[in-house]
Amino acid sequence: MPELPDIVAYLEAIDRRLRGHVLQGTRWPSPFVLRTVTPAPQAFVGRALRGTRRLGKRLVLDFGEAGFVVVHLMLAGRLRLLPAGAALPPRLAQAVFDFEDASLVLTEAGTKRRAAVHLVADEAGLAAHDPGGLEVQETDAAGFRAALSSTDHTLKRALTDPRRTSGIGNAYSDEILHAARLSPLRRTRQLSDAEWDRLYAAVGEILTRFTARIRAEVGDGFPEKVTAFRPDMAVHGRAGQPCPTCGAPVQRIVYADGEMNYCAPCQTEGRLLADRALSRLLKDDWPKTLEALETLRATRRA
Repeated sequence: MPELPDIVAYLEAIDRRLRGHVLQGTRWPSPFVLRTVTPAPQAFVGRALRGTRRLGKRLVLDFGEAGFVVVHLMLAGRLRLLPAGAALPPRLAQAVFDFEDASLVLTEAGTKRRAAVHLVADEAGLAAHDPGGLEVQETDAAGFRAALSSTDHTLKRALTDPRRTSGIGNAYSDEILHAARLSPLRRTRQLSDAEWDRLYAAVGEILTRFTARIRAEVGDGFPEKVTAFRPDMAVHGRAGQPCPTCGAPVQRIVYADGEMNYCAPCQTEGRLLADRALSRLLKDDWPKTLEALETLRATRRA
């Protein structure tokens, strides 16, 4: 799922390319993607795009008095900017916003259609789409700590809860926790003052660094390779590969539509976190350390 650095890159590119341009029409190859019809899509036609903003992981297109278009990319949604009249990506195009010389196209890969477009008339309607998470780069350490420790959850869950933090998902939470040297399963109410300081610093450092890198890659163009798996990440999507800090193999736990990636020596004092499915299957044979895991693998290979 595109997260804060990618959403920022999308919005900056849309603003740079389409601000002030008049919407000529809309197309809905997949009508299901349009979740609201009040105001109607036609109300936006003939209106100029005034600007963009972000609500968590949602992109907002501001058409002034006509209202707002709210786009939630979900897991597999992406945006493309095509020349006017260009052929649409077959089977992928879900919604099209046609401007004078370019079309902004919402695509979605896979068979599960989760991406959504909502049309809202005013600021009050827009506020209903705001999950309410803290903009972590706009708050101080005390505000950050108060928001995450208001409930007792794991750090992984707290960082990815859109009601707690804005724009952070599966990928960047892995990177943040690795940079902070904290286990994804530590509880928010167990952290020491020093650990809170490390976590707050890591959030700012990781989001700032990756936003800057993606901006540099996009330049004056449009984001074309939006992915949750970047080669310059330390742990996310790098299961089995060496941790750039200590060289130990990165570990992964897969659950539902997400995954948790971490380095045992750097984050969990060398302990392996239990994979629910495998630990139930192996029971007492579940390895607790990297050394035990390697021994188990060697035994199975033999």
